Amino acid sequence: MDMKKIFENGWYGLITWMEKSLLVVIAFLTAYAVFVEIISVVSIRAVKLTDLLLLFIYAEVLGMVAAFYKNRKIPITVPIFIAITALCRLIILQGKGINTIDLLYESSAILLLALSALAIRWNLIKLIRPKSSVEKSKGD
Repeated sequence: MDMKKIFENGWYGLITWMEKSLLVVIAFLTAYAVFVEIISVVSIRAVKLTDLLLLFIYAEVLGMVAAFYKNRKIPITVPIFIAITALCRLIILQGKGINTIDLLYESSAILLLALSALAIRWNLIKLIRPKSSVEKSKGD
């Protein structure tokens, strides 16, 4: 890549180039982590729910990187879903010995994240829908 082209837009060009480079590094490291996790599962010959949730998190991270390269933006709900999955995995890893108040905090965090994802989706649907279809549905 031509360095002159990177600096054509000043700092914005450099920061954009760094962002894209970092996302490529994240994608490769995530793919490596998936490979290591699969090798681990195969070597112990047992698949646990926590392993599946971890692989799901990795898949979501790769999907987020792909969404950025396809649409040039990251949907805000994807990191929220990753956080929900990570909290569920944390609850499962803690097992039966989890403190009740910790379980309530973590469950409340999941509920809060789910409600925020729902609110974001609802607002996006409202913003994207043309006004004429909104007005027609109110008149029916």
